[in-house]
Amino acid sequence: MTLGLAARRIPTASLFIVAALVLAGCQTGGTRAPTPTPGVDPAVGSQVNIQSLTEVVTRNPNDPSAYNVRGIAYGDAGLNREAIADFTRAIQLNPSYFLAYANRALVYRRMGQLEEALADYNRALQVNPNYVAAFTGRGDLYRSQGRLDLALADYNAALLVDRADARSYYSRGLVYQAQGALDQAIADFSLAISFDPRQAAPYAARGQVYLSRSNYDAAYDDLYQAASRDGSSADIWTNLGLALEGKGDLVNAYTAFNNALQISPSNQTALAGAQRTLAAAQAASTQVVAGAVAP
Repeated sequence: MTLGLAARRIPTASLFIVAALVLAGCQTGGTRAPTPTPGVDPAVGSQVNIQSLTEVVTRNPNDPSAYNVRGIAYGDAGLNREAIADFTRAIQLNPSYFLAYANRALVYRRMGQLEEALADYNRALQVNPNYVAAFTGRGDLYRSQGRLDLALADYNAALLVDRADARSYYSRGLVYQAQGALDQAIADFSLAISFDPRQAAPYAARGQVYLSRSNYDAAYDDLYQAASRDGSSADIWTNLGLALEGKGDLVNAYTAFNNALQISPSNQTALAGAQRTLAAAQAASTQVVAGAVAP
């Protein structure tokens, strides 16, 4: 495998169409679905599914797995307190249930209760020292606190257990990026993409590194792929605009900056970029109209 290989080139001229389609398909009332538990179908958070899972719990009140599954559904629905209650009940029924510890830790992290989250990750790893999700979850917690050495150690531990874990490569790449080890960051983002090419985040992160190096062609390739996978991220559209501006494509850059502003109107980088590229977009629009009415 070749590391750092740029994504497949896509003609810049097609950006207008893709930008409109992706943005239209991802905006749902201006809100985004809760981040799903890794490896869990977001559909489990539906009201219908929660009701059916409640029926399972009622029929099996002493089954910790029933509470754990419903807790996941509550978490994906944003019902954090209900999720915590279910994971806690699962742990009461089975104190060695490492899945419930890690799931509860994830919800605690979302709630900002980091000490409780850390304690649960530690307990999950005490029960199962090879549980990859607990290593990556704890690593993410450490990274959010700026404790990069501890985060790096956890991601390395996760990869010793599973050399194909895309999430750990992506997260470790973020640590390398924060430390200024950009070649290592690119290598890890590339590995994350190779193991799970469906995710937008590794493309966005690698594109950002290329952008910081003024490698606008490579940045554009990656950020285009990221926007095609996640059109609801203002940061992705903003960085895509910067890459296009760096390539000299001011018209499409304006489109990208404008998409970012539709998602986040207060994004100052996108606002400044739109102002810089507005004249080019207006000139292109005038040329199109003139061509349409020409005899």
